[in-house]
Amino acid sequence: MKLSSKNKEKYLKLLNEINSISQTLENEHKKHINCKSGCDLCCMDYSIFPIEFYFILEKLKKQNPEMDSLEVGKSENECIFLKDHSCTIYNSRPIICRTHGLPLLYTNDDGEWELSTCELNFTKYKFEKFTPKNTFPQDKFNSKLFLINKEFISESEEKIYGEFDLIPLKELINKF
Repeated sequence: MKLSSKNKEKYLKLLNEINSISQTLENEHKKHINCKSGCDLCCMDYSIFPIEFYFILEKLKKQNPEMDSLEVGKSENECIFLKDHSCTIYNSRPIICRTHGLPLLYTNDDGEWELSTCELNFTKYKFEKFTPKNTFPQDKFNSKLFLINKEFISESEEKIYGEFDLIPLKELINKF
């Protein structure tokens, strides 16, 4: 599948907005966030929307990373792009990977607000201090990503994905 310049623009705009909010939250919470180089607790084989999959694929093809050295035989849940506790596609990583470590606010299956944080972060922080202003609004950005993806797949000549389809990140290796 090919991304149009309009699709790329919309995805990049969303990515920049997420990066900006993430950076603001990282700065605000830096003394409570223990994420650092070498920490890979949240690095799993996530599944992502086609818009994000093909955007990452396009970027990776330009960067030409060493795909041969990846461990394809890792356990089902491990990210194949993790090597020596470091992300080999860090600059092209999916949105979900860009927000890990931050306090994430979302609605659960019962429609109630829920807060999610890494077990290594915010260990000495009072959860009552979290507000919608100092947490990442995950549902808002997931909705935006969903709509951008929906437009991407509806404009695609190949009709191989439905609007709720996700592609495992590890499938990127099969596209090289």
